Amino acid sequence: QVQLVESGGGLVQAGGSLGLSCVASGSSYPIATMGWYRQAPGKQRELVARITSMSNTDYADSVKGRFTISRDNAKNTVYLQMNSLKPDDTVVYYCNAAVLCIQNEYDYWGQGTQVTVST
Repeated sequence: QVQLVESGGGLVQAGGSLGLSCVASGSSYPIATMGWYRQAPGKQRELVARITSMSNTDYADSVKGRFTISRDNAKNTVYLQMNSLKPDDTVVYYCNAAVLCIQNEYDYWGQGTQVTVST
């Protein structure tokens, strides 16, 4: 069973920076993509950023130019550097890992970490 452990959330003032990290463990198969999603109460979970094992990245329009995703394949760890944070970024962030197993991908999720941006 794949486990994802997130760290790094917290409280920051608008315009400030925070870094998130997520370590994946327990996978016997390659982790194809790792990423970060966020979900506000009553809303659907949405993509923030994701990165493949070859370091191809994809960002939500709302975070382009402010957030940077990176990955250490040897450590099965994904990072999210968040700069120029806005109050609208206040939400729970979830780490995701897509594990490739016999041509199928299986999604795993972390427990979520709260990011709060104050005005």
